[in-house]
Amino acid sequence: MTPLYTLALISGVFLAFGALPQAIKIFRKRSARDVAVTTYLITAIGGVIWILYGFEIQNFPIILANFIGVVISIVVLVGWFLYGRTRS
Repeated sequence: MTPLYTLALISGVFLAFGALPQAIKIFRKRSARDVAVTTYLITAIGGVIWILYGFEIQNFPIILANFIGVVISIVVLVGWFLYGRTRS
């Protein structure tokens, strides 16, 4: 494992956790009214594409980082679905 490979893995995992504070905030406050849901939809779709690419080139850092990012984006989307819409 080269230093660049290790750095790419660490960097990718850190970036993947970027949406985690938003997910935590949604579920703690039980509110997602100000969340731009489109952002997380685009991020999840892009992450899936990157995962597929990672499998094609057999690159573990790309697969791992984007898998984590997609899961967290889906958690945010679930939070938005549960708490983001105005209730009548």
